[in-house]
Amino acid sequence: MDIQQLKSLRVLLIGDSCEDIYHFGRTDRISPEAPVPIFQMVNSFSHAGMASNVKENLSNFYITVDFLTNSEKIYKERYIDDTSKQHLLRVDKGENEKVKPLSIKRLDKLNLDDYDGILLSDYDKGFITSDLASHITKTFNKPIFVDSKKQDLSSFSDCIIKLNEKESKNIDRLPSNCELIITLGSRGAKWNNKLFPCSAVDIFDPCGAGDTFFAALAVKYLVEENIEKAIKFANKCATITVQKLGTYAPKFEEVT
Repeated sequence: MDIQQLKSLRVLLIGDSCEDIYHFGRTDRISPEAPVPIFQMVNSFSHAGMASNVKENLSNFYITVDFLTNSEKIYKERYIDDTSKQHLLRVDKGENEKVKPLSIKRLDKLNLDDYDGILLSDYDKGFITSDLASHITKTFNKPIFVDSKKQDLSSFSDCIIKLNEKESKNIDRLPSNCELIITLGSRGAKWNNKLFPCSAVDIFDPCGAGDTFFAALAVKYLVEENIEKAIKFANKCATITVQKLGTYAPKFEEVT
């Protein structure tokens, strides 16, 4: 897999996005008002999250990405002890507000024949409906990759579906025909009753590792058309991400 192969690829990414915000501070004192620590801010930074993080992972492999995502703002703020790097609190904003779904009419304005593959990064916030997913699977005859938090996955027929272990246990319905990959954290991933272990590393922060795995899986599969090689490559990329703080998108040079 070389850079020229990757630069020749063009994919369509559709999914729900948020902004990940990290606040670092000291917790040296207990509040006199209640038995809780006082958080003294040291610094903050933000990073594109959810489907936007998938986009960054894809872009770091030099492929062309067209991106459709929600316009409504969703924020995930994390408060972290600056010394221990222990997460103390996460505050989510905007998730309870209705996200306007992507319309089939808007999708049909695109020429899907221009794409080598479609990725659906479905955090189930409302942007990707089951009707939209069914429409895509019926009209696009190239690889479709799905990472979804829906419990009913029946609309993702003939797709390569990636779920984590917890999500896989909550499935109500699967399509009659699909390739199902289940990520198992430090144990690797499973497909077709076969375990694909990953290298043992010190896990610093698992945030964003699923997005990295998903993006890397799609990239390698589009180049090699081999699902086993794609899973092994995705495992390798995800092990880089978990060793970094916050959502981290590995660069092509780090994994080749």
